[in-house]
Amino acid sequence: MDYQKTVNLPQTAFAMKAGLAQKEPLILEKWVKEGLWTRIREKSKGKPQYTLHDGPPYANGNIHIGHALNKILKDMIVKMKTMQGFDSWYVPGWDCHGLPIEHQLLKEQKKRKSDVDGPQFRKDAHAYAMKYVGIQRDQFKRLGVFGDWDNPYLTLAPEYEYWILDSLARLTREEYVYRGLKPVNWCFDCETALAEAEVEYENHTSPSVYVKFKVNNPEKAWGHQFSKPVYLLVWTTTPWTLLANVAVAVHPNYEYMVVELSGEYLVIESSLRDRVLGKAGASGKNYAGISGKALQELTYVHPFGLKDNCRVITVDYVTKEDGTGLVHTAPGHGQEDFAAGVQHKLDVLMPVDSRGVFTKDAGSFAGQHVFKANENIIADLKARGILFASENISHSYPHCWRCKKPVIFRATKQWFLKVDHNGLREKLQDIIKNQVRWIPDAGMERILGMIAGRPDWCLSRQRHWGVPIPSLICKSCGEESLFPDVIEKFAEIVKKEGSGAWFDPHFKAEILKVVQKCPHCGKNDFDTARDILDVWFDSGVSHRAVLSPMMGQNPPAQMYLEGSDQHRGWFQSSLIPAAAMDGRAPYREVLTHGFVVDGEGRKMSKSLGNVISPLDVMKNSGAEILRLWVASSNYNDDIRLSKEILDRLIDAYRKIRNTFRYLLGNLYDYDPERDEVPHARLLDIDKWALNRLNLALSTVQRAYNGYEFAKAYKGIYAFCNDDLSSFYLDILKDRLYTSSAQSLERRSAQTVLYHIVNYLLRVSAPILTFTSEEIFEVMPKDRGLRAVASVHLLEWLAGRGEWADPQIEEKFGLLLELRPHVMKALDDKRRAGDIGGSLEAKVVLTSASERDYGYLKALEKDLAAVFIVSRVEIRKAGTVEAGTGDAFPKTHIEIGAADGEKCGRCWKYRTDVGKDQEHAGLCGECAEVVRRIPAQDTVKG
Repeated sequence: MDYQKTVNLPQTAFAMKAGLAQKEPLILEKWVKEGLWTRIREKSKGKPQYTLHDGPPYANGNIHIGHALNKILKDMIVKMKTMQGFDSWYVPGWDCHGLPIEHQLLKEQKKRKSDVDGPQFRKDAHAYAMKYVGIQRDQFKRLGVFGDWDNPYLTLAPEYEYWILDSLARLTREEYVYRGLKPVNWCFDCETALAEAEVEYENHTSPSVYVKFKVNNPEKAWGHQFSKPVYLLVWTTTPWTLLANVAVAVHPNYEYMVVELSGEYLVIESSLRDRVLGKAGASGKNYAGISGKALQELTYVHPFGLKDNCRVITVDYVTKEDGTGLVHTAPGHGQEDFAAGVQHKLDVLMPVDSRGVFTKDAGSFAGQHVFKANENIIADLKARGILFASENISHSYPHCWRCKKPVIFRATKQWFLKVDHNGLREKLQDIIKNQVRWIPDAGMERILGMIAGRPDWCLSRQRHWGVPIPSLICKSCGEESLFPDVIEKFAEIVKKEGSGAWFDPHFKAEILKVVQKCPHCGKNDFDTARDILDVWFDSGVSHRAVLSPMMGQNPPAQMYLEGSDQHRGWFQSSLIPAAAMDGRAPYREVLTHGFVVDGEGRKMSKSLGNVISPLDVMKNSGAEILRLWVASSNYNDDIRLSKEILDRLIDAYRKIRNTFRYLLGNLYDYDPERDEVPHARLLDIDKWALNRLNLALSTVQRAYNGYEFAKAYKGIYAFCNDDLSSFYLDILKDRLYTSSAQSLERRSAQTVLYHIVNYLLRVSAPILTFTSEEIFEVMPKDRGLRAVASVHLLEWLAGRGEWADPQIEEKFGLLLELRPHVMKALDDKRRAGDIGGSLEAKVVLTSASERDYGYLKALEKDLAAVFIVSRVEIRKAGTVEAGTGDAFPKTHIEIGAADGEKCGRCWKYRTDVGKDQEHAGLCGECAEVVRRIPAQDTVKG
């Protein structure tokens, strides 16, 4: 007889080689063919709702690694909540308007904003956005992300645009929206105003200048004439804004020093005196001190002679951190300057056009771009004898998030949402603190700080592509106005025709019929304006456009989940309209994640060559590796990714996959309905494995419920690696392979292996979306499971109460501490050449401890399997030479050659090999097993 054919060797269709890049698309095709998403939706009907509302990405290019991180995090939550018995309907969305799409399209067309025909460009932009909606949808699906991909929400859809306008009408009617002249972030390359969330801060080199402003009337402050000219010494890093200067700001409570230099007097804040003089290598003599409050009596000559009587004003935002303590003030070019200008009734000068070029009001600098004019301005200041010092400095400076060019502050008339109207700011702060759970907790303080100091929301943009602000311009007085009735009329038109109707003469006439008279001059002759709404307003009202109309659910959504930059972006732009209109947040929970950086913590950029594309990773290694990367990362911080990290994750994936492969390979002949061994009849070591499974399930579930996916992954990996591969599965081989196929010993082990597969599979499915489906297809199933088409239609399973067994844990706990010492002793013998494989060995444990001897003696029959040797002997002694560490300090390990001959079937060395006449090459146990094979003895529960 060929005894090897009588061994129960593993058999499984679950391949060792994953081949994820090739296999995953086939699984996706299967899910589509079988209508998996529809089945999930049908199964979820009537269950408690858990809505994770999707923050829409821009439809303007292929997905990047940040997209993959974000969508996989969302998908893990949706899958987990669905399996846990919630109706977790995920509707993906896309932001289809605005500068991100317009900018990319203009780049492709190699045109500027002013070069294109508006209506035709809008059609091109619509087609461009829809093209990338299709591309990104396929790429997100390739990640294994489940959602209502056939019915996403699109901000360019007429039904969605209706809700944008309906929201604007409500806010206008309730007097939150107004038109005003204010300095806003302005991109001269994109030629539009920008929101705070559309500005990124990068290092920038600027010219820093110290300029002398000549005082007209020093006697007003000091009570006497000076023998030499007196100058206010002002510092700025934006020399080009000096052309719009109208005042110098000082702090009323600071002390200022008049410093006498050769031929002149300079006014400087006292504590900054030495540092400032050092910039020019000068030293001076203190002449007199004076308070900032007293300086407001002075006037001075504009540095370029544009005005003779500029004023000194007092404000409380002047600091002593840098500069001279005297702040150049141009209300047209800064938020604080503008506020000071309103307070002190200053003029607002704006000699800069939409492309960042000086107008004729800038005199000799007309036609020059503001940044390029800096050098000429500095030269002019020097020629005028009023440049005290200059140097270049590197500092953080705002840049446009799309074109990456530095932005300027520019006062223009825009539409704003008033953040302080009707107590809105206080309401927002109360909602943030009391209505929303922020994950991590620091998110609350972050957004509170932003809300506390944020300016009014600039709603208007000077672009082509977006929802038009349906404002009207009076032809008589030139004033622009918003009428709620007009907005509502336009909204009804848009619901059928789309927002492009604003540019259609037919609809224009219909809209203009709504208005009776101009609120400024009383005339009734209007034209339509051309500004569009801020794209953040589009997505900010998504809770109104999606949750109720599309999903039939009442806001708030359970969760919003985006990157931490959205504290100043989508989280705010969603919260402000919701609080203003409905008095509540649009979300119950907000979870934020960090940004993806390279292995050294650097920002990914093409110039550094460290960009990793999710498309490349999926092509080479499969989406499952990306999903494992997301799950294993602490998303609260910036998340590192590199080839080395991916390689480590591939190794981790192999460990998990091979663990499942071993489990499945030893279940090829197991039927859960026929072969399950009741818990009471399981071998103790098998009960121990179920207790460990129970503990792992509990750990993983807590981690999932707390959205701590790294802990969930670690729990799964640790159970596979430490409890299973390194111990339990290692010691099972003899029992599984050489016991009678249907013996209690083998069926007991198989029962536990089946439970491990069945339970571990489910908690792994939200992370390992494709692999879990592979496993489910080949695992043994009872009648209930055979009726389920996919692993993603299974329910979440918590551990069983009967598996929790502290006594079993205690029983094997000391043994687990002893095992590494025995394995090391075996390895030492093997390296010395005294033994080959461990089955050639006998382990003798000699103990001088009554407790240890009794403990080991009780487990003696299990120890050979635990140490994977042929025999273990337990002996007692009065003393021992050396113990095995803290657990067994009075127990000595000795390794010797096993007694007897090698069995031709189990390969153990036994003294009874050859005693069976029919099977002379086998030990007694194997001979009995082989003899009973035709009988196929069974275990009855």
